[in-house]
Amino acid sequence: MMLYAVADIHGKKENLLKIRKNIEQYKPDVLIIAGDITNYFFPKDTIDLLSGLSIPVLTVRGNSDFPIVDRLISKTETVYSIHREAYFEDGFHFIGLGGALLLPFKTKVCLWEASRFLEIESSLTDKSILVMHPPPFGVLDRVLGRVHSGSREICNMIARKQPLLFLCGHIHEDAGQSTIGKTIVVNCSIGKSGGGAIIQLEEGKVPNINFIQR
Repeated sequence: MMLYAVADIHGKKENLLKIRKNIEQYKPDVLIIAGDITNYFFPKDTIDLLSGLSIPVLTVRGNSDFPIVDRLISKTETVYSIHREAYFEDGFHFIGLGGALLLPFKTKVCLWEASRFLEIESSLTDKSILVMHPPPFGVLDRVLGRVHSGSREICNMIARKQPLLFLCGHIHEDAGQSTIGKTIVVNCSIGKSGGGAIIQLEEGKVPNINFIQR
């Protein structure tokens, strides 16, 4: 199965056109958007465009996505919120938590972060693809190339549960690939200069990840 993972679209037409072009070129099975789908206001046009794509779209909200985004998504047939909701495809398990609270030098997913993590943690396996907007603290989370601003709770949960993949965005300038134990961490932000990541999944094999350049 092939995934196309992006984050930080911010409702920009040029980003949506780029995503459509990359879907036509690479022909992934699923598009995953790790938050900041819209840019606060007037989200309907963005969701309408995503619902017109040729493949399923799995999403979580970021800090620029108001709750109305999930309500708009619920009215579509091909765009899904995986916020606390499992989605299964080709034997792989997708689940996420939406949101991001900006705090000095770190980011929390939500005010009730610990209890939300407990809700999904027990479901995670080595076939899970976990999706959140913020990166883990210390991993692909550098602002201005030096200040770590990710979530410590996310980092701790990944270290405990070791899902197959963790997909995130939020820090536009630190897109890339890293690891926490056996978990591959991918910051798939397109907000700075990227085009997202193409991820080939095959049972029993390490995911193959290639980043698309503008």
